[in-house]
Amino acid sequence: MASFIDSALTWIGSSKAGQCFADLDGKLDLLPQQTANGLMLGGVYVMVAVAFTLIIGMLNFLNFTVPALFMVGAVMMWASISGGFGSGADQVMAAIVGPGNQWILGIVVALVVVSLCSLVIERFTYRYMKARYGDATEHALPLVSSLGFLIIFEHVVITIWGSDSLTATSPFGNSSFYIASIQFSTPQVISLLVSLGFVFALSYMLRATRLGRALRSIAEKPDTAPLMGVEVGRIVPIVYVLAGLLCGIAGILFTLNYTTVDAYVGDTVATVAIAGMVIGGLGNVWGAVIGGLIVAMLQIYATHFCGAGVVKIPVWGLLLLILIFKPTGLFGHSAIGKGKF
Repeated sequence: MASFIDSALTWIGSSKAGQCFADLDGKLDLLPQQTANGLMLGGVYVMVAVAFTLIIGMLNFLNFTVPALFMVGAVMMWASISGGFGSGADQVMAAIVGPGNQWILGIVVALVVVSLCSLVIERFTYRYMKARYGDATEHALPLVSSLGFLIIFEHVVITIWGSDSLTATSPFGNSSFYIASIQFSTPQVISLLVSLGFVFALSYMLRATRLGRALRSIAEKPDTAPLMGVEVGRIVPIVYVLAGLLCGIAGILFTLNYTTVDAYVGDTVATVAIAGMVIGGLGNVWGAVIGGLIVAMLQIYATHFCGAGVVKIPVWGLLLLILIFKPTGLFGHSAIGKGKF
């Protein structure tokens, strides 16, 4: 028996699992730094998870254009930094904001492009389907058409800029600062603060403004909302634009932080954000925030202790446990359409 245990421990120590326990003291010493890194990464996931939550909360379908809009924002930001729009456009942008500051105008360009894309998507994933087939939320058609838009946008980017990774130089350089022994990257801190700021503003808007009350009425009783004077035809495009802006800003911040994007970057980020949204609770804005931060922390801790090869196991393992024991998520509601926001 003793020899079997010794053999098992030897195998574990030489396996991938054994890497989790190798140099454990040294890894624990770096845990505060990795915690900070996880919070910074979570800022990107939070905004994408909230974008998913808005569409699900309002219209009850999973909008697959969210990763496409994230990718469009990221690629537009890359193009403005690296001259990807072409030398002529780069010169015009430099003349407007000054050489080296094209990224400032690039933020505006990215948000405008993402907003226009959001309106086109709304026109053909919701309005057209609703006009032709009735209540589009009762069909799989919006989901399938949004998936079509995702594929189209990705291949438009591939056609223009290719499928290889696109790398830019961050305008912030290696700017960072220390609090005690923990290093914080300046663009990452900005990303987290911007993310939380937008979520606070969105939460206030949903709770305390006339537009927010209209949005909540559509979420709770979509058939009754028009009888209460809610102009659904005007409100739904606003939902799409808000979700698109959240994705676009997240994509911009991603490029400024990590400087490397490609046509499929949205798929990678959005997949993790969906996991965070479900863990936090479908249709709950602050649940999406907590879920986004949780999955980011799990990814960073898994990478730190066990390597990048196992990074998906804790995220999707936790998701499966949540679905088994609390399908509504940590902060979700059992009544569909009730109290979502």
